[in-house]
Amino acid sequence: MKNSILIIIIVPLVILFGWANDGMKLKYLLFIIITASFFSCNDDPDPGPPAPPTGKIVFEFQHLFHNNSVQFDTIRYLNAAGNLMMFTEIQWFISDVTLHYSNGDNYTIKEWKDIHYIDTDIPSTLAWNVFDNIPAGIVDSVTFTFGINEQKNQSFLFVNPPESLMFWPDILGGGYHYLKLNGKWIDNLQRVSPFNFHLGIGQIYDNQGNITGFIQNYFSINPAGPSFNIEQGKTTELIIIMDVDSWFDTPETWDLDYWGGDIMQNQAAMAAACINGKDSFRLSLNID
Repeated sequence: MKNSILIIIIVPLVILFGWANDGMKLKYLLFIIITASFFSCNDDPDPGPPAPPTGKIVFEFQHLFHNNSVQFDTIRYLNAAGNLMMFTEIQWFISDVTLHYSNGDNYTIKEWKDIHYIDTDIPSTLAWNVFDNIPAGIVDSVTFTFGINEQKNQSFLFVNPPESLMFWPDILGGGYHYLKLNGKWIDNLQRVSPFNFHLGIGQIYDNQGNITGFIQNYFSINPAGPSFNIEQGKTTELIIIMDVDSWFDTPETWDLDYWGGDIMQNQAAMAAACINGKDSFRLSLNID
């Protein structure tokens, strides 16, 4: 189209400026114009290779105790140490979710947000509709960071609640809690005592009780679960299950009467809790 317009414009100009008086020159010019038009009639750019096929993922989050959904605000759960307890709320962060494909490729969720907040008091947080277009293919496993890694876990990362309410005091290392698992238990004096099973950055203290350093307690999880197929144009629904009982039972027996109700400033307690947390998650495929 562009070349046709070019011919319509140029030929009259050639005639106007006297080229028509020289038949040989006119024929030569017309030959060049027509040849150029023939070889460049398609002005559309090369679209390149087609975009690779992609699908979508939704993560759902469940909190179970011995394979049953956690019932809150009722003293009914017994851990391996014999503590009778209840849970009031569970709040935590998941980040750096990475899919590991059977062909050796990896894909880390990154669009819009790479950190998701889960809160048992806020139902909308119990599903994460991932914005990314996920490459199609067979996924053998999923890994994620429990909490937030050292580079990202900075104070004022979140300015609005509910995430901002997970702040970890600056004097204790700053950033945000990885986990708030709150509840009550019947202590060894038969009192109903509150516990705050909180995980975040740990501290190192000197003999005078002064903080001399910090310890990062976040850790990577590779939850047991099936392989699955990301199909083009389809949404895959995955369930990340937190086995709450495992925080208290395996591999270490967690005794609330020994550790007490607050562990934010007790790195030994948080280290033991992190050991238990590494087998507290599993992955399931929602096929409903």
